Amino acid sequence: MAKKDKKEVKNSKDKTSFMKSFKAELKKVSWPTPKQLFNNTVAVLAIVLVTAVIVFVLDITFESINKYGIDKIKEVVSNSATSETDNESNEVSEENTEISNETVEESTDTNNETKTEENTENIE
Repeated sequence: MAKKDKKEVKNSKDKTSFMKSFKAELKKVSWPTPKQLFNNTVAVLAIVLVTAVIVFVLDITFESINKYGIDKIKEVVSNSATSETDNESNEVSEENTEISNETVEESTDTNNETKTEENTENIE
């Protein structure tokens, strides 16, 4: 029981000494006068407002630049995609035309050969 009593006495002494030292430290603080407090408050609010205005202006500026830039990029991409699609379709059309021309030529050649053979057989 003696140990518990010593701990309780020590805790109460710590609390009272803490409060005394806390009050002593608060007396050492140099508190601003009401005029200084007002001036400092106005200065802080002014700096916060100026910073907010600067951030707002930058935000609007970057947003408009980004919007214009994105629209311009979309336009360029859509134009290039359209031209690539047109080029690819033209290439495919040209390839199909070449293939169909080759097929027609081959079929014409085959038909001519067949007719020539028929004519040769008829002559004989």
